[in-house]
Amino acid sequence: MNFNLQSMNPSSSFVATRDQALSVFNHPFSQSHSFLVSNFKNGSFLSPINTHTRRPKTHTSFTTPKRFQPITGCLGERNTPAKALRQILESPGAHQGPACFDGLSAKLVERAGFQYCFTSGFSISAARLGLPDTGFISYGEMVDQGQQITQAVSIPVIGDGDNGYGNAMNVKRTVKGYIRAGFAGIILEDQVSPKACGHTQGRKVVSREEAVMRIKAAVDARKESGSDIVIVARTDSRQALSLEESLWRSRAFADAGADVLFIDALSSKEEMKAFCEVSPLVPKMANMLEGGGKTPILSPLELEEIGYKLVAYPLSLIGVSIRAMQDSLTALNGGRIPPPGSMPSFEEIKEILGFNNYYEEEKRYATSKYQLYADREGSNAYSIQRVRDDSEQRGQSPQDPVVEVITPDVYTKYGADGSRDPFSGIWSRTLRIKITGRDGFEKLDVRVPAGFLEGITNIVPALGGVNLKALLDDAAEEVGGKVLLDFNDTMGDRIQVFLE
Repeated sequence: MNFNLQSMNPSSSFVATRDQALSVFNHPFSQSHSFLVSNFKNGSFLSPINTHTRRPKTHTSFTTPKRFQPITGCLGERNTPAKALRQILESPGAHQGPACFDGLSAKLVERAGFQYCFTSGFSISAARLGLPDTGFISYGEMVDQGQQITQAVSIPVIGDGDNGYGNAMNVKRTVKGYIRAGFAGIILEDQVSPKACGHTQGRKVVSREEAVMRIKAAVDARKESGSDIVIVARTDSRQALSLEESLWRSRAFADAGADVLFIDALSSKEEMKAFCEVSPLVPKMANMLEGGGKTPILSPLELEEIGYKLVAYPLSLIGVSIRAMQDSLTALNGGRIPPPGSMPSFEEIKEILGFNNYYEEEKRYATSKYQLYADREGSNAYSIQRVRDDSEQRGQSPQDPVVEVITPDVYTKYGADGSRDPFSGIWSRTLRIKITGRDGFEKLDVRVPAGFLEGITNIVPALGGVNLKALLDDAAEEVGGKVLLDFNDTMGDRIQVFLE
């Protein structure tokens, strides 16, 4: 039994036998359609779903998106990133997608509960090259960065494919490369080379014919790869030419097989509404350029009401990262470390990066006879750990010697040749470091082992030029407390160091 899927009415449904349903799944079908099988039991129900069909508006309140969980369909096939993204496109509401620029930022997006994310050519060019998004970054660099991002998360990622890095043949190579890199979708624009960043001056676009041909080439590349990657067709002609031209190109992109339409730099809410009326069955993407772009910043509910399906936030993560790094460097330059509230603790950083999961999984593959359980938490870095063979714990006499983990307090009490180190007494003493701001408020008050000189300068870089060892040598044999340092740094803060 053969079905002409392209001629089906998207709103229709039909009943098929199990064999007929399986024949449909083996039938080559248009890449603009996807299928959902439900209740695959005693004579299944197969319902074709056109991804271009826009669901009726629902007046549900906007909620924080939940993390996408890959699922296994009734036929036992695991969901792919592209299928997961298409499920998002079919679900009601406007879906937010922050733009990431590396594996860590993508992982943070996923941990925050978003269903998907974008890559930003602007941010990747900034983070990877330290250069503006003006055509410097290449296809190879973008696909390499993209692969690192997609491997870091389980949510679908839409990749910024710029202008395809050349003519239609280059577009095909770009699409196939992004598919291999694990992207769920790709954004392709109609700019000339070298391209210009959105919302900036000097943008120029190729002819109508070349712009449409790029999308057709992308659709062909998807078909040749046997993929279902979502093609987001972007036009920059609103700023380069006119609103009318951008609307014409959007219609042409939809006819060429694009899954999502995107006009960059629309300048008013009225223009956004006019765009969403074009090819109403094709989902629309909005670009909420934070910090002063040409497009009005609207809430997700407002964007949903207008008719948008995907919402990109291209600068939030790279923008706050730049500001946070600037603030941290200002603090370090003034002889201080960033205040505790401005950065996560070391334990939080380790948790985000997966250290704790690594340690748990590591135990599954431990094969050594002697397990040296070093203190992963770092709560006691100056102690002797004696680790014995399991036979000793059972009351038997071990054949091998006891293993000693020598940590700093042992080594510093006895020199490498076994002689007594005259500096060893310092390890039994404590340094108190106190910083009081010029406004009179306390900024820091910590205690560390007095012999941990390197750690002290890490805490307060302003002490890096002070010969602390000489001060400690002079005070090593003194009983009781002693003020070693008391001075004001270049920022006007008072730094005091006490030996206790």
